[in-house]
Amino acid sequence: MADDSGLSAAFIPSLYKPPALLPIARHRDSLLYLVETFPVTIVVGQTGSGKTTQLPQYLDQAGWTADGKVIAITQPRRVAATTVARRVAEEMRCNVGEEVGYSIRFEDVTSAKTRIKFLTDGMLLREALVDPLLSRYSVIMVDEAHERSLSTDVLLGILKKIRKKRPELRIIISSATLQAEDFLRFFAGDDKKLSVDGEQEELGGDIGRIISLEGRMYPVDILYLETPAEDYIERAVKTVFDIHTQEGDGDILVFLTGREEIERTVQMISERAAMLHPKAKTLMPLPLYSGLTVEQQMYVFEPTPENARKVIVSTNIAEASVTIDGIVYVVDCGFAKLRAYNPQTGIETLTAVPISKASATQRAGRAGRTKPGKCFRLYTQQSYESLPDTTVPEIQRSNLAPVVMQLKALGIDNIVRFDFLTSPPAELVIRALELLYSLGAVDDYAKLTKPLGFRMAELALEPMMGKVLLSAATFGCLSEILSIAAMVSLQGGIWVQHDGGERSAAESSRRKFAVEEGDHLTYLNVYHAFVTKGKKDAKWCRDHNLNYKSLTRAVSIRAQLKRHLERFGLSVDESLSGFKTQADPDKPEKIRRCLTTGFFAHAAKMQPDGTFRTVSGGLTLHAHPSSLMFNRKADWVIFHEILETGDKIYIRDITKIERNWLVEYAPDYYRMR
Repeated sequence: MADDSGLSAAFIPSLYKPPALLPIARHRDSLLYLVETFPVTIVVGQTGSGKTTQLPQYLDQAGWTADGKVIAITQPRRVAATTVARRVAEEMRCNVGEEVGYSIRFEDVTSAKTRIKFLTDGMLLREALVDPLLSRYSVIMVDEAHERSLSTDVLLGILKKIRKKRPELRIIISSATLQAEDFLRFFAGDDKKLSVDGEQEELGGDIGRIISLEGRMYPVDILYLETPAEDYIERAVKTVFDIHTQEGDGDILVFLTGREEIERTVQMISERAAMLHPKAKTLMPLPLYSGLTVEQQMYVFEPTPENARKVIVSTNIAEASVTIDGIVYVVDCGFAKLRAYNPQTGIETLTAVPISKASATQRAGRAGRTKPGKCFRLYTQQSYESLPDTTVPEIQRSNLAPVVMQLKALGIDNIVRFDFLTSPPAELVIRALELLYSLGAVDDYAKLTKPLGFRMAELALEPMMGKVLLSAATFGCLSEILSIAAMVSLQGGIWVQHDGGERSAAESSRRKFAVEEGDHLTYLNVYHAFVTKGKKDAKWCRDHNLNYKSLTRAVSIRAQLKRHLERFGLSVDESLSGFKTQADPDKPEKIRRCLTTGFFAHAAKMQPDGTFRTVSGGLTLHAHPSSLMFNRKADWVIFHEILETGDKIYIRDITKIERNWLVEYAPDYYRMR
């Protein structure tokens, strides 16, 4: 370290790169020219080139937001939409929600003043339900399109249709290098003109162009393991400490697959860091995954304190969506959690699978942003060579029921003829239609039913939960199901996680709320208790190991769902007396029956050894440790979601049901087999 009395003491480094120094700045004029001239512009650039933060500002300055028009920038992930909006608002010296705002599921931070709006691609699709031509927007920028999320792909197809009716609309697609030509071909499609002598004109014809803004990348050394790692978490932690003790300054970014691994790793790093030499630099481990609150995510972007080193432990969210300055070392476990839908069992799992070469390159590139860096891959070079080149688009491996429902609500009934960038497998479309049919969302002609199908499409809930909420009035438990739906929609947990000795305390406080019929009724108990006792009293939540922020969010989600229902003309009778009242001792059963009307496809039978088997007998499932049904007896259950970790498949949010309810509420589904 240099002598502190010298220059470095007199100057403090800027937290931000001035926008003028970002790689995109020198392309400003050519970008604006392309957007002016062509309906479609494909922007290729590394994460960190400034395209997401600067391009909307250039467009705003160039007059694209005159006459009350808005610029939309879509993101595949909620974290990116919120963090980028904050950053751009800061650069434009306004508060988030004023000139610059964002909109994600259950959270709309925009106003009449908003000219630049960041939103998830799913939210923009929802807006198309109300305004099919998206007429408020002069420019729509689809960011990180190469990630090929489900909503991105559908949105691109919808934009291609809208463009034919709105020639003045400008579409910008930002992508990593590999796929730019595919996007341009998709939009140019039928319009590739031939020139006079029969030669084809430039790819894109009158429709669009590709512009490359390659950022300044410093060289990154890539290091592989000689022999495969037994346990990549253990190995990642060891690598972090090796870097910390043997390498120069610079923060570390560790890629793992999911929240549980990340929390465990952050814990391990904290414990071992406590044993470092007292004079050594401190290590600051910070988690980053989509379930965190916005405040928790923001810690990651704070500048690193003097004499410390940040270790950010992240899912693949940091691979492309957000740029964290100061990263010099990347540790890559080589896996990511991807959706995989099995059409035979009708069940979608999140499974850790090896990443693609494109992802591995993208991860390594995070190290070379500010100076030369190093990427430690926790796998062998042979393993790298055997990775697939790119990730399979989500549309080819997901439960398509939400997509099919959305397209039909947008007036696209013939799903097969819809112009997809990559067509989904026919089997997945058929399964989606079968599920929607058995939920009552589509009729014999595969048209959305009125009112149920249209209402399900409009609710910001997945089809199964949407059906439950819209059936609740007939069961006389609408108020309760609203609370349950809000609780289940929380990304983060409602319980504060503890380790070691405090875990038993957390367990016993959880038992205070426990209802033996399962997790959903327990959530209802927690919600009622929070609304009556804890809403104004964060200490009450702490005493009961409840997450105050999550529960406050549940209250706001519930209010939004309730507004939706009132728009449909369903009035909600609010009796917050809890459901164990003498007035209606059958309430718990009504709620469980109501849940069965939506989640019948997620039914399982308990086996003598305490595991569960799906109805088709194909899968062995385990109750997740966070569930009340962990180590409890039940006969038949329904569950909300499935997680795969290692070699086990877990189910969580579980409720006991009666077998005959399945046949009663889903005769088509269970007869079909």
